[in-house]
Amino acid sequence: MVNMKVIKAKNAIMTLVIIAFLLMIIIKMILVGKDKIKNVSFLPVIEDTIIATNGNSLKELKSIDRDNTEEILNSELKMSQYIKSNTSENMEVANNEQNQTNDNTQTDSTLEEAKTGLTTEVVDTSNINNKYTNEYNGVKIKNESKYELTEDMLVPNIELEDKKDVIIYHTHTCESYTPSPGYEYTQTGNFRTTDLNFSVVRVGRELKDRLTNYGFNVIHDETYHDYPAYSGSYNRSLTSIKNDLVANPNTQIVIDLHRDAVGASGTYAPTVKIGDDYVAQIMFVIGTDGGGLTHPNWVQNLKYAIKIAEKGNELYPGLFKPIMVRNSRYNQHVAKAATIMEIGATGNTMEQCLNSMKYLSKVMDEAINK
Repeated sequence: MVNMKVIKAKNAIMTLVIIAFLLMIIIKMILVGKDKIKNVSFLPVIEDTIIATNGNSLKELKSIDRDNTEEILNSELKMSQYIKSNTSENMEVANNEQNQTNDNTQTDSTLEEAKTGLTTEVVDTSNINNKYTNEYNGVKIKNESKYELTEDMLVPNIELEDKKDVIIYHTHTCESYTPSPGYEYTQTGNFRTTDLNFSVVRVGRELKDRLTNYGFNVIHDETYHDYPAYSGSYNRSLTSIKNDLVANPNTQIVIDLHRDAVGASGTYAPTVKIGDDYVAQIMFVIGTDGGGLTHPNWVQNLKYAIKIAEKGNELYPGLFKPIMVRNSRYNQHVAKAATIMEIGATGNTMEQCLNSMKYLSKVMDEAINK
């Protein structure tokens, strides 16, 4: 007689062997490198796994980082290798040093205010992310959402009840730039670093200092959201910004400060020359409820971005790239004037991005307070 228990056990073992074999193939492909993983037929499965583990709507998150899957895979691998090579004791020391640096950081009241009436010239001639579908008074918008943008949606007739309070945070805290003299650092991923002195967080500190000089009250949340894992960044940053808003309930201006992930090879550096300064260009990314998540503020968010970009075009033409409008929510439902601002790209230097904050702060002051 056939022993059914033995057959079932053999089937179970065979299934486990097949699963283990497939996992080994996937891991091997990741280790081999991005050039060979491109042609693997199960890459979409890996992509969807990364997207699904963010914990949000799969429909929404297919547009968040989908174009940068290879970069995410490489970054995840390098970050994990970095974590393994550092003991918890070393990381604790690094965190203590970082906290001490933050505690000692004070607003520099001698920061030079940006001048107006300067000659501006777009230096980078690449057309990446420069196409657009709509325009309002010179402000270009690239609409990638499911909605048709009407003229009424684009009129920047937004009124903020709270014009002084600002929260800055970073969903992708470890994004960094091309190393340059004075800003060399050890990468812990593909244009990524856990050293906040060289990541996009350093740019956020500059913006905080400069906005403070204009009389804004600025909270800068430096919490890691993409470390030690990239997946789930938006879930973690949502928790942070909600906590920040509980402590600062009147705040309407909320900035998720990023670095553009396009051009991960480091060759893309959107730059404008303002006077004698080389300045990284800025791009707003505005989310909608097109991904299926509740987002009643998205038109107001868009109007706010247009308001700032419109003033930027007036003072420093070329500082702002076309505004991107997408289906994903990007946590922008939390406030009336919540936006993503992408400062430069991988090819830009830290100095160019710090210069960018000099002019952005001037634009914000003129657009909001004048």
